[in-house]
Amino acid sequence: MSAREPVKVPPLRLERLSLAQGLAMAGSGHPPFGGLGYGMHENLPWMPGVDARVLSEGGPMADVWQASGEVRSGTTGVVRWRTDGHWLLGAIDLDEAAEQQGVARLAERAYTDLFLALQQSGCPHLQRIWNYLPQINGDGGGLERYRQFNMGRQQAFLDAGQAAFEGAPAACALGIRQGALCIRFLAGQIAPLPIENPRQVSAYRYPETYGPRSPTFSRAALADLGDVQVALFISGTASIVGHETVHLGDVRAQTEETLRNLAAVIGAANERTDARFALPELETVVYVRHVADAPVVRAVLEAALGADAPTVRHGVYLEADICRQDLLVEIEAHAVATGAIRA
Repeated sequence: MSAREPVKVPPLRLERLSLAQGLAMAGSGHPPFGGLGYGMHENLPWMPGVDARVLSEGGPMADVWQASGEVRSGTTGVVRWRTDGHWLLGAIDLDEAAEQQGVARLAERAYTDLFLALQQSGCPHLQRIWNYLPQINGDGGGLERYRQFNMGRQQAFLDAGQAAFEGAPAACALGIRQGALCIRFLAGQIAPLPIENPRQVSAYRYPETYGPRSPTFSRAALADLGDVQVALFISGTASIVGHETVHLGDVRAQTEETLRNLAAVIGAANERTDARFALPELETVVYVRHVADAPVVRAVLEAALGADAPTVRHGVYLEADICRQDLLVEIEAHAVATGAIRA
């Protein structure tokens, strides 16, 4: 398996900081390319927030992106975006009450505008998506709200001619308690390499028992960040083997199973790149359904990886509902390492 044909990619850098450090970077009047603020209640032009309760001892955190080119910003429909010409960071916030539309229609509308923004910006390839849906497990007139979201999302992918099955981007979908439907995304000019988990059925191949439309995402993706740096974006990962939830009601066992799934995804990714990724070196966001479970989840990670592992020390813990009611914890992650992606 040979390396991909080399293409000049303007470097993109990703750093996890405290929210205060991230905000201070903009104090000089030259904000970074973009960021994602965990525990932020407001949205800044360069850093939209994730309005969820932070359970980490270190408080609110931020993932901050630095680009090398001149940055311009704008809007396309409901999408706010920033681009340096090669990379595009975007955000969408749609309030159901204000818009007076259901979840399926809102999701379809949001993703339709998202794909239009990609087309107009010349950055057509989604790298990573974050979805936050209020009351994700709630009933929406006979159909769970997450399943309605999946209907609208997949329809927009199909209508836009985007890969809704093989080749779908890495993504997560979590439930926040209130607020708007929030979508954050990173896109670029070069398609990432999707990665699947050999322990799991691909999400886009789930049986119809999980809803009339399957979720539209790959388990992970490898992306060339320039300067011989490769990013591994791992989608929201939970205690699922095959397509079924395992260890019902046991948050400790679910966390241990989640770690096994993360290790499997990393192993599959390492087969497609000469960059080396490892479980203890991930930058994670840990979503916990019940606040009281957070110390248990943290203890499992410390026991498995060591208290000094970056995965443990830098992890962001948020209170959030998981996309299945029987899941108690979900972990998403990213890492960057030196190397090249193989074709």
